[in-house]
Amino acid sequence: MMDRRLQVAKYVAADLLGSALAWTLFFIYRKLHLEPIKFGYEVPLVFDRNYFLGLVLIPLFWFGLYTVIGGYREIFRRFRTKELGQTLLISIIGVVVIFFVLLLDDEVASYRYYYRSFVALFLLHFGITFILRFLLTSRTVHKVHQRKIGFNTILVGGNERAMAIYEEIEALPKSTGNRFIGFVNVNGGDQLLTQVGLPRLGKWHELRQVIDQHAVEEVIIAVDSGEHEHISRIMNELEGTGVRVKVIPDMYDILSGSVKMTSIFGTPLIEVNSEIMPAWQFSLKRLVDISASGLALVLLSPLYLVLAILVRFSSPGPVFFRQERIGKHGRPFKIIKFRSMYCDAEKNGPQLSSSTDPRITPIGRWMRKTRMDEIPQFWNVIKGDMSLVGPRPERQHFIDAITAVAPHYRHLHKVRPGITSWGQVKFGYAENVDQMVRRLKYDILYIENMSLAVDLKILAYTVLIILRRDGK
Repeated sequence: MMDRRLQVAKYVAADLLGSALAWTLFFIYRKLHLEPIKFGYEVPLVFDRNYFLGLVLIPLFWFGLYTVIGGYREIFRRFRTKELGQTLLISIIGVVVIFFVLLLDDEVASYRYYYRSFVALFLLHFGITFILRFLLTSRTVHKVHQRKIGFNTILVGGNERAMAIYEEIEALPKSTGNRFIGFVNVNGGDQLLTQVGLPRLGKWHELRQVIDQHAVEEVIIAVDSGEHEHISRIMNELEGTGVRVKVIPDMYDILSGSVKMTSIFGTPLIEVNSEIMPAWQFSLKRLVDISASGLALVLLSPLYLVLAILVRFSSPGPVFFRQERIGKHGRPFKIIKFRSMYCDAEKNGPQLSSSTDPRITPIGRWMRKTRMDEIPQFWNVIKGDMSLVGPRPERQHFIDAITAVAPHYRHLHKVRPGITSWGQVKFGYAENVDQMVRRLKYDILYIENMSLAVDLKILAYTVLIILRRDGK
């Protein structure tokens, strides 16, 4: 069993040690080289309060930066060229921040010594950090190649293609890290892999149970890439499992550029990209969510009070409405809204509302048009249940109804649900399951094109809807 926490701890320790050593050497460089030029006489090397303060804060700063950028993710799947690029990028960003925050107000003999300070700090930090990370990564890569570290892998399909890819990967002189533990078959005749001793673990529609039972980390789909219907069903089954998914390509896939070479020694496969956005964008999105929601709760507090009074006197019942919805990775949470319906609105079971729904109170109808009933959800955003922008969360009752006709709905659970969404902006509130399915394509498109720029556009359109009172 690979101890990921220990491996992450090694990288963290290396980064903290490397940044502390780089800061120490940079401090000595300033004392023994730059300050004598500035003052015109030798300066004694004294480790003062500023040095020790930096010795604590600077490594913590670098640790935070590496965390935000994603420097401690997939710790056993790192490779040396990626380590070089990532360390170079983070070093440039971090040194620029340190330079402008701590060093720019230094008194120097001339401006060219600012450049010397910047270059010295960059070379020291990048050089030491990269060497330490390179050593750790090289050791891990070496263990993967020697099959001392591996990732539990299953094949979907037991046909000739599955047999061929299994034999090709197993015959590689340097392992790619795939530790085959079995296969699941797509049809009754898919049993060829049993001839080489690979056990059948179940059928394709049992993938979720197989993945949980055998701690599977990677799935290779050995179905013809032209069989889109089969692959689509399998991908829907794999959604939300967190495993890496790869597909065996045919010549058309290779010629069309779908196959990207990630290793000289590896087998050509199409890797289904599970990274919706870079780690730093997710971190920044979360920071924006918390900052904007906290600000909104403060600035809109008078509006909250007015709406609470209006809701309280519009009909008997509580001011706020809480209901269980399904969030990221299928986890349930309690959504909070201003109550816009009469208290017995769902006495006959779960129902979707419509523009002429008699269950909606007079003030509730206005709130829905202006989306004012949604603003208490800023609290859900701060708690981490929701985001400002993301697919609208649904109840399990309606999710079951949607997935019966559109299994790809599961893709929406990749991300946090949102107060507003592209589907909400383009389509508005859905009045039945058919409309929910039609709205689904906009939310899928949002996830596949997710970025901070798209979020800003959706927020801008949401503000326009509120101002025009176009909410459906």
